[in-house]
Amino acid sequence: MQSVLLDTPAGITARLGWDPKMPEHDRKRQLAKELVAARLGVEPKDVRVEREAPRTFGFHTQLIVEVGGEEVPLKIRNANFRAATVVALTDPALPLGLDLRDAHPDESDLHVMQRHSHLFDEHDLPKLLAHWTRVEAVRDADGRGARVAADHVRLDSSLTKGWLPDRKVQYRLADASRDSWIITLAYAPDVASGR
Repeated sequence: MQSVLLDTPAGITARLGWDPKMPEHDRKRQLAKELVAARLGVEPKDVRVEREAPRTFGFHTQLIVEVGGEEVPLKIRNANFRAATVVALTDPALPLGLDLRDAHPDESDLHVMQRHSHLFDEHDLPKLLAHWTRVEAVRDADGRGARVAADHVRLDSSLTKGWLPDRKVQYRLADASRDSWIITLAYAPDVASGR
């Protein structure tokens, strides 16, 4: 699998990997191992990445990491789109959401974006993608995901902050796009610092 380190805000490390022959779960594990190994200064073979057990039906499991039989207190988030995966690593207290999209969406993906991102000219693809990936990253950071309607997400005019009206958290939005992939991170450093 090919992978690259992404430019991310302080406190967040992320890698993008792609391989059409590798299953999504294997890509997530390998990227997580690379990130954890680099952060802790250990060999990737010494890092064990597992999926937490689902708590209830519909629960989205997260990856957990062990080194030397001890759980490592790091948050691992991931997003997948076809043959590509982004994995981000951060402090467990930092709310973090990710979205990953192809810069050249097919008609069915484009139709979904246009239906839910009615705020922008549907013929301006870069604006539509920027809006949609930010909305999806905020939904992911919130933790409720698709249970929150996309049109409930609010973004400021510069597309650098996002929030949901029923929550007090405001997320900063960062673009980590690379090559033909649109990658957006939503994070709330004020929550992590206790402000």
